[in-house]
Amino acid sequence: MKIPLNLLSRLLFILCLFSSPFVIAEETPLLLHAARVFDGNEMHTNTSVLISNGKIAQIDNRAAFQNTTAKVIDLGDATILAGFIELHAHLGFQHIPADVVLRHGITTLRDVGGAVHQPYGGDGSLRVLASGQIITAPDGYPIPQLGADNIAIPVATEAQARQTVRELINGGAVIIKIALEVGNEAGAPWTAPHHGHSPHADHHKHPHALPLLSEAVVKAIVDEAHKNGRKVTAHLAEPKGVKIALNAGVDEWAHIPCDAIPEALLKKAVAQQVKIVTTFDTLSKCSGAAHNAHNWADLGGEFLYGAEIAHPDIPWGIDAQELNLMMHLADMKPLDVLRTVTSKAGQYLNIPLLGTLQAGAPADLIAVRGDVMQNFKPLEYPDLVISGGKIVVNYFDK
Repeated sequence: MKIPLNLLSRLLFILCLFSSPFVIAEETPLLLHAARVFDGNEMHTNTSVLISNGKIAQIDNRAAFQNTTAKVIDLGDATILAGFIELHAHLGFQHIPADVVLRHGITTLRDVGGAVHQPYGGDGSLRVLASGQIITAPDGYPIPQLGADNIAIPVATEAQARQTVRELINGGAVIIKIALEVGNEAGAPWTAPHHGHSPHADHHKHPHALPLLSEAVVKAIVDEAHKNGRKVTAHLAEPKGVKIALNAGVDEWAHIPCDAIPEALLKKAVAQQVKIVTTFDTLSKCSGAAHNAHNWADLGGEFLYGAEIAHPDIPWGIDAQELNLMMHLADMKPLDVLRTVTSKAGQYLNIPLLGTLQAGAPADLIAVRGDVMQNFKPLEYPDLVISGGKIVVNYFDK
């Protein structure tokens, strides 16, 4: 029997449609009910979240979903939150399992200092953004402690600096990290021999101060990064490094400084809209960290959340102690803390709606039993973790 040409074409099209690897069946929508929902900005009560095709489809009161065909999970007396965003981690360099970090509540992570790569994850796996290797002075930090392989790139000239910035961005760097570290601050964790050091590193090679990038070289780095739409973050810990960073226009300090910083320099940083990544827990033994945090907060400076995942004694996920220190040292209210680690971080990363539960946002969320506003500790072991609409952890069904 001869099949008409137009019918044959239709049959072939249907066959290709169902056999093509590019056709993805839609997932069943998921509806979550909970006593409380933090959408990245505000806390709501008796609110529900509808997830469809990896995105937040709708967030509304329960009555709005009476006729839903979605799969329903009622979490009861629980708090749903937008997935947390960690801005200072050493995932690749310290070989921390990404799935462990995700299961403990971090859904997006910025890896600062390690091999450069394109952003990946977010669809049932940890979303990972990278800075690539740290740009530093020849024999500057962290080379004497950790070596240079896959963690640092020494540069001596402005031309080298610009070329390095371009190569890192081409490799996928979302931010450029530099080191302005003299290496002799009291209580600094990077001076401790157990801080992920290389067995071949000579920890006594620079008994006083490590060499720093010149102001001219840092200016070249900042200029090249800004031309390519990237910010620059600086590992610094004391006034000398702070002065270079400020004069060169660095956007972010990767840590709260370890040594006490004069108020005049902090005021200048606030005026330049510099952001500081907290790392309060990591630097708790530094004599000036609490002093700097209080002064920065009093001056109206902005903090970003980062606990330095991979550092000894820091959880491989959400760090409740860091959240508590944000309230104590930076005088933040619980809601301000939650905003900093979700929507504020997403905005800073220039990823639309990341860190929120608004319609169209990536369906990255976590949930814990009870009222998280009363106790941050349960966040370290969330009972529900969803990444890109895919359930990674769910203890509510047990």
